[in-house]
Amino acid sequence: MTTEHTLQQTPSGQEPPMTSIAFVSETWAPEINGVAHTLHQLAGKLVSRGFELQLIRPVPLDGSTDPDVTHELQVRSIPIPDYEGVRMGRPCSHRLSRFWKAHRPDVVYIATEGPLGLSALNTARRLGLPVVSGFHTNFDQYSQHYIMLKVLRPFVRPFLRRFHNRSAVTLVPTRFQADALTNYGYNNVEVMGRGLDNERFSPSHRRASLRQDWKAKDNTLVFLYVGRLAAEKNMPLMIQALEQVHERYPDVRAVFVGDGPMKRELETRLPWAIFAGFREGDELAAYYASADIFIFPSRSETFGNVVTEAMASGLACIAFNYAAAGELIEHGQEGQLVDYTDDQGFIDATLSLVEDTEHVRQMGEAARERVLSLTWSSICDQFIKYLHQAQEVSDARAQLSNV
Repeated sequence: MTTEHTLQQTPSGQEPPMTSIAFVSETWAPEINGVAHTLHQLAGKLVSRGFELQLIRPVPLDGSTDPDVTHELQVRSIPIPDYEGVRMGRPCSHRLSRFWKAHRPDVVYIATEGPLGLSALNTARRLGLPVVSGFHTNFDQYSQHYIMLKVLRPFVRPFLRRFHNRSAVTLVPTRFQADALTNYGYNNVEVMGRGLDNERFSPSHRRASLRQDWKAKDNTLVFLYVGRLAAEKNMPLMIQALEQVHERYPDVRAVFVGDGPMKRELETRLPWAIFAGFREGDELAAYYASADIFIFPSRSETFGNVVTEAMASGLACIAFNYAAAGELIEHGQEGQLVDYTDDQGFIDATLSLVEDTEHVRQMGEAARERVLSLTWSSICDQFIKYLHQAQEVSDARAQLSNV
């Protein structure tokens, strides 16, 4: 299915559109995950600057199209076994070739490396289109928890390296990730961080009525987790930590925002906790701001947007020392950082936070200050720079081939 929309006119005084950008992704807003969130923010900023966008993705469940996209190609999808709610787009080289011959973009950004992404990569190279790829998902960690990925794990790492090395630039969100991939043999890896809406995520959205619903008094500490309730987010360690907290400090509250296959087990093991399901927009902002401590035991993130959202909301954070937390948190200043392999250290650090509520408040204030400089506008600037870089590489190769 191909749908087209009219590009909005560039506001007076601004430069006209210079680049047509094609996004290729298995996930897109309003789906709720880190990849879709990042792409949604980038797309919005690009449209506001007058860029023309294309979108290639699996057919969404509601059959909708994105009104901000000029040309959209939707393809059939297949579910990933035992990974509820996640689908892969099927290969579509012939359709993509016709699509891009009719609507040739200046550069292609591939956000996911599944069959659809590989099909797009092969087609773009065949048509001489510059390609930038994004490393958004930590497949090494995910493959420990899902049957199909476990089976494919010996092949995943070399496949991903070959995939990304066929693009002009591979974008990752942290310097740690860039160094790790470079050491493994990835070429042309660049860091493009993540932005943040500091007005939406702010302590000003704290709601006394919401805390009352949680049965939390003014001096009651509330732990918050936002994300998928699934094994790859290290829920077993979450359960251990909060069980020990509740045993020693029964007045402490815990709130979970999100859903997933481990929800029933969490409800059984932590019957005193609140499970709010998915929350969005201003309501999500209020949940963040009305808590006190953000607890995040995941070891599968490439970045972790929820960490920066929690920090902006004035929450002290406890997390492992990597990804966004490792880049933005100084241990004891904005939260507690724990060595990547130290499960007991995570539990001990969680307990230590409950013992010093004044320090929790101070760390929350410091966390807010730490992330105030993060903006999606500056991240979009970086993104555009790397797109132009890919175009320059492609042009140079074309000139060499004509010599």
